[in-house]
Amino acid sequence: QVQPVESGGGLVQAGGSLRLSCAASGRTFSSYAMGWFRRAPGKEREFVAAISLSGGRTVYAVSVKGRFTISRDNAKNTVYLQMNNLKPEDTAVYSCARRNSPLTDWNPATSYDYWGQGTQVTVSS
Repeated sequence: QVQPVESGGGLVQAGGSLRLSCAASGRTFSSYAMGWFRRAPGKEREFVAAISLSGGRTVYAVSVKGRFTISRDNAKNTVYLQMNNLKPEDTAVYSCARRNSPLTDWNPATSYDYWGQGTQVTVSS
């Protein structure tokens, strides 16, 4: 199974926090930048955050900057997304994926492959 597996989603009130995890196996992911995307009902998939292989560089969507933090633990082959001060508009299915090229500030979904199934995040007002 090559797909990463996301976990940590759930229902939270506005202003609350969640931490998502993306568990990936082997060298398929450990040698690549990774990213988080989300898709809300009736909307297009949206870039959220990405992190370089070493973790030394991170990129965020304007809508989440200052509230979300992406990190990774390469020893555990896991990428995290800490989400604070959640808002109802953050409600979506969150998925992680492997970036198939060096990390830049431009992160279209086409720059990513090996998508996970996603985890639902619901923020109530």
